[in-house]
Amino acid sequence: MKNNTKSTVSSGITFGSALAIAISWSLHKSILWACIHGLFSWLYVIYYALTR
Repeated sequence: MKNNTKSTVSSGITFGSALAIAISWSLHKSILWACIHGLFSWLYVIYYALTR
């Protein structure tokens, strides 16, 4: 069971990335910006929280 969990987490998208992509898409409606913000994940989420 542990090996399945590790492989899923290491190969899947993280919660921070998914959250950053969702926020970015709702604001900009741009796949390019969503991808860029997904790469920065938690940095973008924190930035969004501080600026709103």
